Formats: sequence, C-alpha cells, structure tokens
Amino acid sequence: MLEGSWEFAQPVHMCFVDLEKAFDRVPRGILWEVLWEYGVRGPLLRVVRFLYNRSRSLVRIASCKSDLFPVHVGLRQGCPLSPVLFIVFMDRISRRSQGLEGVRFGDHRISSLIFADDVVLLAPSSLDLQHALGCFAAECETAGMRVSTSKSEAMVLNRKKVACTLQVEGEVLPQVEEFKYLGVLFMSEGRMDREIDRWNNAAVYVPVCCDEEGAEPEGEALDLPVNLHSYSHLWS
Repeated sequence: MLEGSWEFAQPVHMCFVDLEKAFDRVPRGILWEVLWEYGVRGPLLRVVRFLYNRSRSLVRIASCKSDLFPVHVGLRQGCPLSPVLFIVFMDRISRRSQGLEGVRFGDHRISSLIFADDVVLLAPSSLDLQHALGCFAAECETAGMRVSTSKSEAMVLNRKKVACTLQVEGEVLPQVEEFKYLGVLFMSEGRMDREIDRWNNAAVYVPVCCDEEGAEPEGEALDLPVNLHSYSHLWS
C-alpha cells in the first residue's frame, strides 16, 4: 500500500498513536458492554467476568510487600485471554471513530491499522488526519482510554518533505522522518530500500540444518539469491 502510494505520488499522512498504559486502563464495566454488543453473552460472559471478580494486587519494594488491595480497572497481565479482550475493545473504538478519511488500496479505503495497542491512523492530507485523530482521541476518552501526546508521532510518506502539524488537546505531536512499526522501518520518503536490504541480509545466510547424511555441519550457510517483490496489480 505504501509503496503504491509512493509510486503514484500520492502522499500518505500517518499518525502513530500511543495509548497511555493501554491494558491497565481498560474500564471493565465498559468492556462488559462491548462484549455484550459483540455477541458475548450468557454463560460465556459470566465466565469472563468471573475471572475478574475479586481481582487483587499488591506492591512489592525489595523484600517488602504491601497488603492486598482490590483492582477494578485494567486487564489481567499474562492472561492469554487479555489480548483478545483488548482487540475487541479497540475494535469498537476504531469503528466508532472512523470517518471518510483514509488512503486508497485497490477498491478499499484504509483509515487505520491496529495491532493490539499499536495504532496507525492514515489520511491523504494533514487536515483529514487531524480530523481522524480528533475523532479517535475523543472516542478513546469516552471509552476510558487516553492518547499519549508525548509518545505519539506524525509522519508524511511523500517524495518531498511535507509538514504535518497534529494536535491533541492543544499539544502538538512531533513529526518524524522514520518510524519502526511492528518491526518494519518506515521512511518519510516512502521508499523501503533499507528495510528490503535488511530482509535480504537476513534471508541470504540461512543455516543448514543437516547435510546429505543427516549430520549437523558447523559454520555452514546457504548463499541464496533473494528477490523481494512488491505487487502493484491492485493499483490502477
């Protein structure tokens, strides 16, 4: 999508949104409402709520521990169910805050990318992105979440440098030239050369698991030519 935008000289304005505390801020009362709205009801909802009944925690400093105290907000740390609950919770925020903004990808318009608490808002202009960010931040506040203005950043993917001034509650977000999202480095000029080179270097030296006789060779590697292609057939 981003390479296609660069190829057709279509700027993409992006906001990498950081949520304060994320898992620890989720209001459980609102979470139960979201689950009900998404069809999680009856015994299944009761089981999920039972996991959070009488939740307690303590503070430990060195060898000293505090008394247990009740916890009424946030998701359980380390619980396999917590990421699923958070995804459902964030999905409603995303759906309620979506407008007409977004960038074209084939026959679709994509206004946001969300993986757990890693959020990217997309828009064709800074004005559209500011509107999308305002709607998203407002919906987060309604749901008990909060956008971190100190950790959220703006970036414009374009062949030429373009200014993008975004604000949340009167605070201006910093604009960056590169950002690593889900392990992938995005550059403001829209090219992926550095990232593709990194993928090539990682793929060229593949350790050989075993030789023809089943022995494990030491210090050997496969030197294979690697070609990574981007497909543009979705773009018209």
